[in-house]
Amino acid sequence: MNEPQNLTTRQDSAVTVIGLGPMGQATTRALLGAGHPVTVWNRTPGRADGVVADGATRAATPADAVEASDLVILSLTDYRAMYDILDGATAALTGRTLVNLSSDTPDRTREAAAWAAGHGAAFLTGGVMVPAPMVGTEAAHVYYSGPEDVMERHRAALERLGAPRYLGADPGLAQMMYQAQLTVFLTTLSALMHATSMLGTAGMKAAEALPELLSFTDSIGAMLRAGEKTPGAALDAGEHPGDLSTVTMMGATADHIVETSTALGLDLALPLAVQGHYRRAIEDGHGGDNWTRVIDGIREPR
Repeated sequence: MNEPQNLTTRQDSAVTVIGLGPMGQATTRALLGAGHPVTVWNRTPGRADGVVADGATRAATPADAVEASDLVILSLTDYRAMYDILDGATAALTGRTLVNLSSDTPDRTREAAAWAAGHGAAFLTGGVMVPAPMVGTEAAHVYYSGPEDVMERHRAALERLGAPRYLGADPGLAQMMYQAQLTVFLTTLSALMHATSMLGTAGMKAAEALPELLSFTDSIGAMLRAGEKTPGAALDAGEHPGDLSTVTMMGATADHIVETSTALGLDLALPLAVQGHYRRAIEDGHGGDNWTRVIDGIREPR
């Protein structure tokens, strides 16, 4: 009587990871830790040494890496790197699934999905929303878009990286969500450094300033949720009730930040950008509306 095949012997459990920066290495280790046979390839071969020591198999060429598994995960700088690496391995793509976790624009993502289809491969876009040390933990989640049946076929492996959150069939959707969240993230990081610089001019060390600033950052979500039962519902309805934080009030604060930053000799790029949003809304006659009215100028810049 044949024994049931376990995870490490099933043909469909094998995964290839191409690109071994911090995220690619974390992806490989998460898969290895769950019992998946993992084949790896990286343009700088030495970067594979650590994960090979942990049990991964080093492929000699990109084509060998692709041929080793039905599921091929790409963790690269951008989509150009995918073409650079796989253009010489297109014959091996037929019947494979490419899951590209690299960052780029939604349009380039859609073009890549069409390129993969042209070579007989299925394509999923992925956006990992945690840093490398958190990949594979309960705190991790990953946005996906592309054919839903393809994602479901590989769910068991993809869940090892983080909870999959499927957005839809358009390959650009996951990339759009990734970019949207990083817009908030990167802007917040710049704001934290600007605020730390402001306080530094008064003699406050970063070790004193950042804990206070981070505590405030943590509370912003709760503040926004307190003002609306379903955040975003009023925006969808085109409603901007000015009973709390009006454009005029927030705009005055933006003016004060610009004035203070100017007096302190700090870079004005970030505060001027924010000030511009409120000034545009006021010029358009929306000073008495809620601060969310600034979205009009963002959607339709002059």
